[in-house]
Amino acid sequence: MSHEMLTREIGKSGIKASAIGLGTWAIGGWMWGGTDEDRSIAAIQASIDEGISLIDTAPAYGQGVAEEIVGRAIKGRREKVVLATKCGLVWHTQKGNHFFDYNGAPVHRYLARDAIVYEVEQSLTRLGTDHIDHYITHWQDPTTPVDETMEALTQLKTQGKIGSIGASNTTTADVQAYLAAGQLDAVQEEYSMMKRDVEGSHVDLCKANGVSILSYSSLALGLLSGKIGPDRQFEGDDQRKENPWFSQANRQRVARLMQDVQPIAEEHGATLAQTVIAWTLQQPGITFSLCGARNVAQAEENARAGFLRLSADDVSSIDQSAKQHLSDLAA
Repeated sequence: MSHEMLTREIGKSGIKASAIGLGTWAIGGWMWGGTDEDRSIAAIQASIDEGISLIDTAPAYGQGVAEEIVGRAIKGRREKVVLATKCGLVWHTQKGNHFFDYNGAPVHRYLARDAIVYEVEQSLTRLGTDHIDHYITHWQDPTTPVDETMEALTQLKTQGKIGSIGASNTTTADVQAYLAAGQLDAVQEEYSMMKRDVEGSHVDLCKANGVSILSYSSLALGLLSGKIGPDRQFEGDDQRKENPWFSQANRQRVARLMQDVQPIAEEHGATLAQTVIAWTLQQPGITFSLCGARNVAQAEENARAGFLRLSADDVSSIDQSAKQHLSDLAA
């Protein structure tokens, strides 16, 4: 283990953050079977105490719930945090592109100027801050030209309300459009041993243009934590209940992969989850790894992965095992 948390710059923004970020989707409760506010606040504060500066949230996580919880957790610690939140999934208007219904009410993908200007103020209020370090378009809106979106975001940056610009759930065409319209500092995409398609689509484009990649679901919704055995049951609105990744066959494949990773983890005095996170951060083009935590133990475990440095041999050995065990994955 190193003595220092790995830190990296968000694109060309000059903003440095811990390479491990705390993702707060689960903290919002939505699609994760509810939330426990006190435990969530403790998890966020433990992450900061352990050296994590990057905290990633979004209005859509429980329609403001996660942002409010993050706001309460970082009170008095704001200067230690690189705060990321998002815009573009809206329920205050029905303009844009209908995406899904939440508690019976429509949510739209909408990234026009009027919504962005409204949304940023809502987020600043919920988060109890006067600026957001990294502001991300959550899902892309086919009804609004990227030029308009970027113009609004760039203006917020000029006003000091946001420090850098990101886009999430993008195609490479989206990324090219953002790059043509202004300074895009990062994309946030799903990436893990289970889902590696950004290696072929985004990595070269992002590296060539100085765009960071924030990987989310680095532990594949917990599947790669080494803690979800073949017998675990999921309740309520937990999206893992119906997810084909969590089939018995896949859980057995993952268990075999974990058997291969175990000796490498033990050699470093690390857990399986920490080893998987460290592997993620050593993949070409992957700058940050966002990991969810809902309690102090998970938060501390994830954070300590930022002190773990795998050798090139470790990384290629894990790569080979992942290819061997996960190549015929039922996706």
